[in-house]
Amino acid sequence: MKRKIPLPMMPSLATLHKLNVEEYAASVYWMDARELEKDALFSKCYELVSYARRQKIDSYLFGRDKRLSLGAGILMDQGLCAYGLREKEVSVSYGKNGKPRLLGHPHIHFNLSHSGDRVLAVFAGRDVGCDIEKIQNADLPLAAEFFTEGEYAYIVGKKTKKERDEAFYRIWTLKESFLKATGSGLTIPLNSFEIRILEDEKIDLCQKVNHKTYYFKEYGFEEYRGAVCFQGSRP
Repeated sequence: MKRKIPLPMMPSLATLHKLNVEEYAASVYWMDARELEKDALFSKCYELVSYARRQKIDSYLFGRDKRLSLGAGILMDQGLCAYGLREKEVSVSYGKNGKPRLLGHPHIHFNLSHSGDRVLAVFAGRDVGCDIEKIQNADLPLAAEFFTEGEYAYIVGKKTKKERDEAFYRIWTLKESFLKATGSGLTIPLNSFEIRILEDEKIDLCQKVNHKTYYFKEYGFEEYRGAVCFQGSRP
C-alpha cells in the first residue's frame, strides 16, 4: 500500500482568525489579505494551494484581487484541515447558481466571501452561506428599489449617516448570506424575502423561497460587516 505523504502546512499568518460556532458544529475563518503583500509569503502560500486555485489567482490582473483569491485558498485549506483534508487534495464543483460543493465529501458544507481586503469563510455540517462587505456609503436608491419596504424603513430610520451606512450593510450581508445558503444566488428578487431586525436585535426572516428554516450569526471586523446563514433547525 502506497504511503500518503503529508502536504506541507501553510505558514502561520498573523491576521488569520478562527471562531467556532458550537451550536451549529461550524467554524468561521477570516483574514486580512494585505498580509500577502509580502512577496516571499505570497509565493510560499501560492505554491501550497491547488492548481485550480493558482489558475484563478493568475487570471486576475490586479495585485489585490490576486491576494484575495489566494486568501480564499488559504482559508479553504485551514477549514479543510479540521476534516483531515487539504485544499490541494479536493475538487470543487458548482451548482447551476454557482454554489460550491466538495466532490466526494457531501457532509462538508462551506462558503467563501471577500470584500475590500478581507476574506471570510465558513465550514459546517449543513447548508451554509456567508457574506462580508466593507462599510461604505449606503446606497439608498438601491435599497429603495430592491429591498423590501420594511428593510428600507429600518435603514432610513437611523438618526445618523454612520448608523444608516451600517444598517444598509447589515441588511445587505444578511440577505446575501441567505441567498448563498439556499443556493439561489440572485435568481430570486431581493425583495421577495425580508430581513427583520427585532427590538432585541434578533433577526427574523420572512421568506417563501423554500420551506426550510434559517438562522444567522453576525460579525464585525473593524470597518467590515459579516454575516453567516445556517440552514436547518436550531440545535
